[in-house]
Amino acid sequence: MIPERLRQPLAALALGGAAVLGTFGAMSSAHAFSNPPIQVAQGIEYMCGGAGKDEAAFMEMVAPRWAATIEFGVNGGKAGFPARAAVEVRRKYTGEKVMEAQSQGPYMLARLDPGAYDVNVTLGGLTLTQSLIVIAGQPSRASFSWPSNFDMASVAPPLPQALAQSSVAR
Repeated sequence: MIPERLRQPLAALALGGAAVLGTFGAMSSAHAFSNPPIQVAQGIEYMCGGAGKDEAAFMEMVAPRWAATIEFGVNGGKAGFPARAAVEVRRKYTGEKVMEAQSQGPYMLARLDPGAYDVNVTLGGLTLTQSLIVIAGQPSRASFSWPSNFDMASVAPPLPQALAQSSVAR
C-alpha cells in the first residue's frame, strides 16, 4: 500500500513522463526529413540545403554552430532559388583560393578558419562578391541576392521530361 503523501508525486511523475514522451513524439514526426550531408572541399567541411521549409528551419537552427553561413536568394527571398550556384572563397588580402564548391540550396554553412575572405558566387554568368570576416567562436554571415529581373529559368536544372525528350530526339 502506498502512503497518501507519495500518491501525488507519483501521479505527477507519471503525467509528466507522458507529456515528455508526447513532446518527443511530436518532434520526431516534425523532423521527418533527413539532414543534408556534410561535404568536404579543399579540406573544409560544408553543408548545403534549405530548399524545403523544414530543411530551411534546420539550417537556421544549426547555423550558429558553423563559422560561416552563406545565403542565396532572389531580391531578398529564398523561395525558388535554383539548386546550384558556384561558390568560391578566397583569402581577402592574398587572393589564395580556400574553397570552391557548388551550392545545393539557398544555404551553405562552412567551417572556415578565422580570417578575412572574399566570397564569389556565380549563377548564370553573373558573379556577386562579398567580404566575410570570420572571428573564432562567432558565427558570420554573408547574404547574396540576385535582382528580381535576373533570368532564373535559364539557370534552373532541366526538367526530367525535357531530358528524356531530348535523348529520344537524337
